[in-house]
Amino acid sequence: SSGINAEYGDVKVFNPRAQSNEKLTYEDQEDKKNKAYLHRVLEVEKATFIPFVMATTGGLGSDFTRFVQQLSAKKAKKTGHTYEECIRYLRVRLQFSMVRSITCSLRGYRGTGRKNREDSSTDLYHVYKLLCVACFFTCPRLTCQ
Repeated sequence: SSGINAEYGDVKVFNPRAQSNEKLTYEDQEDKKNKAYLHRVLEVEKATFIPFVMATTGGLGSDFTRFVQQLSAKKAKKTGHTYEECIRYLRVRLQFSMVRSITCSLRGYRGTGRKNREDSSTDLYHVYKLLCVACFFTCPRLTCQ
C-alpha cells in the first residue's frame, strides 16, 4: 500500500493564441502546475496531483486527457453505458462549461443567485464545479478543493 488516499487537481485554462503563450505547449503548462503543487501534494498531503490543463480552443493536456479517459471508463462500467457515450458526454459538458466560463469572464455573470460572487471568480467556476460533480460520482477518493 502506497498510503495515497486522495487525489488533488488544479484547473488551468490558457489561450494558446495569446502572445504570452505563443511558444508554450500543453506540457509546459502542466509542468508549471506540477512545479507549483506536486511536491507539496506528494510530501505534505500524501496524495496524487493532476494538472487539469485546458486551452480556450478546446484542447486538453495529456494528464487531463488521461483523467477524462479513466473517468469515462469508470462511468461506463458503473452505469452500463458504452465508453464512447460516456466520453462524448463528458467532453461535451467540458466544452459547454468552457464556453460558459469564457462568456462569464468576458461580459460578467448576469444571472440570479450568486450575487455575492465576484465577476473575476466566475471564469473557472463552471469548469471546477463540473469536475467536482463528475469526480464525486465516479471517483469518491478525489477531492476538489
